[in-house]
Amino acid sequence: MNNMNQMMKQVKKMQEQMLKAQEELGSKTVEGSSGGGVVTVQVNGHKKLLSIEIKPEAVDPEDVEMLQDLVITAVNDALTKAEELASSDMGKFTGGMKIPGLF
Repeated sequence: MNNMNQMMKQVKKMQEQMLKAQEELGSKTVEGSSGGGVVTVQVNGHKKLLSIEIKPEAVDPEDVEMLQDLVITAVNDALTKAEELASSDMGKFTGGMKIPGLF
């Protein structure tokens, strides 16, 4: 019985550490870019878009589609990096297993 209590304490401690790590992801940011840096975006570890920076040379009124593509590429780049950040931070608790809904 003592062994079970010890195990439950360890599980509770691990859950608390995981919750803290998930909260900390919200304060971490990653940056994605496209077009050699003419479009740059920042997202946090919760995959929330924080900012978009577009340099003037990226804006061509005759080619709006190019700017749209650059923004999409930069956002996807940042979201991929945010996913990698979350996997890295939370992977130490899950042993690399992907647990649905955790991150």
